[in-house]
Amino acid sequence: MLKRKEFMLGAVAGLTVAAAATAGGVIDWPAAEAGPVAGASGRLTPNNGGLAFAPPQGAPLSFADIFQQVAPAVVQIDVKSRIQRPRSMQLIPGLPAIPLPEGEEGAEEDEGATALGAGSGFFVSADGYIVTNNHVVADAVEITVRLADERELPARVVGRDEATDLAVIKVEGTDFPFVSFEEQAQPRVGDWVIAVGNPFGLGGTATAGIVSAMGRGVDSAYVDYLQIDAAINRGNSGGPTFDIYGRVIGVNSSIYSETGGSVGIGFAIPASVAKPITDRLMRGESIARGYVGLGLRTFSPEVWESLGQPRDFKGAYVDTITPDGPADRAGVEIGDLLVSVNGRAVENSTEATREVGRARPGDTIRLEVLRDGRRRNLEVRSGTRPSETELNAQQDGGATPRVPGQPATPQGETVEGLTVSALTPALRSRYDVPEDVTGVLVTGVERGTPASSLGLVPGLVITRVDNRNVSTPADVRAAVEAVKRSGRPSVGLFVRTPQGTVVVPLKFDE
Repeated sequence: MLKRKEFMLGAVAGLTVAAAATAGGVIDWPAAEAGPVAGASGRLTPNNGGLAFAPPQGAPLSFADIFQQVAPAVVQIDVKSRIQRPRSMQLIPGLPAIPLPEGEEGAEEDEGATALGAGSGFFVSADGYIVTNNHVVADAVEITVRLADERELPARVVGRDEATDLAVIKVEGTDFPFVSFEEQAQPRVGDWVIAVGNPFGLGGTATAGIVSAMGRGVDSAYVDYLQIDAAINRGNSGGPTFDIYGRVIGVNSSIYSETGGSVGIGFAIPASVAKPITDRLMRGESIARGYVGLGLRTFSPEVWESLGQPRDFKGAYVDTITPDGPADRAGVEIGDLLVSVNGRAVENSTEATREVGRARPGDTIRLEVLRDGRRRNLEVRSGTRPSETELNAQQDGGATPRVPGQPATPQGETVEGLTVSALTPALRSRYDVPEDVTGVLVTGVERGTPASSLGLVPGLVITRVDNRNVSTPADVRAAVEAVKRSGRPSVGLFVRTPQGTVVVPLKFDE
């Protein structure tokens, strides 16, 4: 408001000066019938095709031409999937509900209710092969593809790869419009992209944005995603991400959102990953990857330091080993630090998993590990990696412990502010600790000590200290004292929680 007021005062002053100058005969105002200004008269029509401004170099004036060229190759995928109904229950007065055994008279005879879902896809060949996401068609019992001209065609699954979330389906026919993956030029952060798909069932929808980031390892050990800010919503899954030349540079897969809608953070499987996988699926091949049966973890600099390693340590910690799996039979141990696979150094658990996955089932894989400060080379005969569903089931197997209850009177021995006790049958029962879990039980934490800032509560189990197994308070004290004598400022505690094992660095009280 202040600026507007100043402008008005200045205008009045200017008019006053102009009036005074005119009264004095200094200024000769032009008459109303004055001629052309700078040789021009009448309505001025820009000669730049009506564009109001020149865009910066490299920016498209419109995405309309790109959309018209590639949209016919993009399809809507409608999926009918089966939902497993709860088992029927037989009610007997005075007794709890009893599930009816399968096949018994009175049990449900159908296979469960059906649900409808929708996604996107795109033709990659004239004879009807369509690329989409695995999660779009994974549980489908019926697939219908709706083309850009509103025709509807039945489709069948040709192949799926759960690890990269890619799938290929096929409709019968010829001469379909199709697009191609870009295999040579790599997109850069800041490059324009356009996403075409079927968000919320609204087929033929285009959104535009830029590549926001590269190499996002979001939820897959085998995909470094492109992050884009072109709006992606439910139903966009499996649709293509195009560059400004209409080339497919990615397959839309997921979004980051707390609401379920687009917040400008979407992820696409890059063409460099999607092309070779979908080519193999189109040929009828199954995607088999090497497998050694190791659970690997990457730690923060603080945790690596607490385990006696440099803060910038490169490698992966062997957290779990599949019993009687390839690595178990080759002599790999929990606590080993994996530093290279087949002679190639690995920086973290993701790189190690990918290196193992490059092997074919039956190949010999050379693992180099650090154990007790010494390098060891182990040869492992690769197995076949189970599906992601099977792996998740293995990780979730066994009873999940409940949140620890309130402690009784602390018992055991206190080490660096932590009161720990051996796992007795009574304590296992009190804190719901399974019989196959070994370690020492946290029964108390002293206030004001470094241990009090770690979030440890009674009922948690410390399984290892400084990467050494512990089963008694004396084991804990011995491990801690050895680390203190070495001059390190902290020691790593491996703590079993209801959410899984975590490693926390316990700093020593100065």
